[in-house]
Amino acid sequence: MQMGISMELVIQLGQEMLYNSLLIAFPMLGVALVVGVLISIVQAATQVNEQTLTIVPKLVIVGAVMVFCMPWILNVLIGYTINLFNMMPMLIGD
Repeated sequence: MQMGISMELVIQLGQEMLYNSLLIAFPMLGVALVVGVLISIVQAATQVNEQTLTIVPKLVIVGAVMVFCMPWILNVLIGYTINLFNMMPMLIGD
């Protein structure tokens, strides 16, 4: 009797999924962090504590980075999907 998918394969697939998720999210999260810190420094220096000054620039800049990185993100996702589809016969078995 065949057990099907091994535990090592499941762990490998999970690791690849988490790695790709972090890889895709990092540019937007990194830019949001840097912009947030810069805006906080400006707000502390000028003592202007307006909420829209923090949210609007972050939304605009993160949106621009997302549009700029979209071809790369799609390449990462397509590569992962192709890898999964190529592994399908091995995952299903005979």
